[in-house]
Amino acid sequence: MSAKKTLIITSIADDKHPILKQFAKECKERNFDYIVIGDTKSPSAFNMEGCDYWSVDRQLTLPFELAKITPTRHYSRKNLGYLLAIRNGAEELVETDDDNIPRAEFWTEKIREVKSYAFDNAGWVNVYHYFTKNMIWPRGFPLEELQNKQIELSTLKNITVNCPIQQGLADENPDVDAVYRLTYPLPINFEIKERLALGKNAWSPFNSQNTYWFKEAFALMYLPSYCSFRMTDIWRSYVAQRIAWECGWSILYHEPTVWQERNAHNLMKDFEDEIPGYSNNFNICKELQELSLKPGKENISENLITCYQKLVDINVIGKEEMILLNAWISDLSKL
Repeated sequence: MSAKKTLIITSIADDKHPILKQFAKECKERNFDYIVIGDTKSPSAFNMEGCDYWSVDRQLTLPFELAKITPTRHYSRKNLGYLLAIRNGAEELVETDDDNIPRAEFWTEKIREVKSYAFDNAGWVNVYHYFTKNMIWPRGFPLEELQNKQIELSTLKNITVNCPIQQGLADENPDVDAVYRLTYPLPINFEIKERLALGKNAWSPFNSQNTYWFKEAFALMYLPSYCSFRMTDIWRSYVAQRIAWECGWSILYHEPTVWQERNAHNLMKDFEDEIPGYSNNFNICKELQELSLKPGKENISENLITCYQKLVDINVIGKEEMILLNAWISDLSKL
């Protein structure tokens, strides 16, 4: 029997939204559970066949500590969707956003053990570099690292690696920062198909727009609330990578399985919201890399506390975050 799978999206769109409806149809056809987490700007009425929709009022009925204290009007309310899916018995979770359109490959069965180019002790890796000849980098990649030469794939081993966190790319409007959008033309499609696995002492951000999680890594899905909306999934990815090293895991990056028709954005507002990242991304990972963490999956919760406390100590995340993180860990322990 195949593992129970759940798709999770957070959205303020209504129940006529074509992409949300497409996901509902395709989840039903492929036996995926489908959870949509709303927020205060969401419509009061939402009725979509095949979709388990949670308004803020409904979220407040949940038995999770986190439901009562997670800020509204923040992407981190998606954490409640993760907990819901886990409570419902999900063994594999996939997350995306309401402006990403799935290809058939989005739904293909994923496996943890993947043959891919293995990056270890590689420092900063611009993963987008390996999927196109265009100059491009992922949102969250330190600007000061952009001019550094990237490793030739021919010098790396192509081996089978354990990857319980897997990041798919997006075509047309890939996840890039406001600096890129203000200075380079879009759309762009990734024309090269590779599999890259970043292991110990190799860094690249990953996002929450096309990401697959296996059960053993669920605790690392936690999205911080007391930081910029544009950084929550990026800084989560740095913490997840650092802790993954202690578990012997790599992060997989693979070819696009969605394309994005991007929702309306004010690029200068995005730029402003990304300034904490431009200023701190490099140093955050330096600080995380220097931490002494405990090896093994059994220490993930303790390592999460250590990592986020460091982000609080260096003043990139508010101290209130630790209350939410402890609630997340407590809720997970009960599940």
